[in-house]
Amino acid sequence: MEPTFVYDDDCGFCTWWADQFAERTDLRMVGFSELAPELRDRLPDDYETCAHLVTDDEVYSCGASVEQALVRTTLAAEAAQVVDFLRQFEDYERLRERAYRWVADRRDKLGLVVSTTPAAQRDREDESRGDE
Repeated sequence: MEPTFVYDDDCGFCTWWADQFAERTDLRMVGFSELAPELRDRLPDDYETCAHLVTDDEVYSCGASVEQALVRTTLAAEAAQVVDFLRQFEDYERLRERAYRWVADRRDKLGLVVSTTPAAQRDREDESRGDE
């Protein structure tokens, strides 16, 4: 399977991040609204609570998905060094997930700073214009 980043494509902040990863990695981007059954089956039951990165061997969720996406960017050498350093610390994983949740819980406010109109919303807008 091509490494795939799965995200909430109804969230402008999430879409902005997915666009950043798309420009800087070879990850395939798939929004929740576009999930094929075989990809959906690989995700946890509560998949809509956070982003995921799916590879042949692993499913990374929440903070781990963003971490894995970052180390696959064009900045990979620098990001990987930082991640390798941080992994030496016992509390790193807990803090990574706490930071992810803090951001996720504030994505509506953070979306006021960085945001892209989500594809799911663009599709709905196009449909409503077509019905007029």
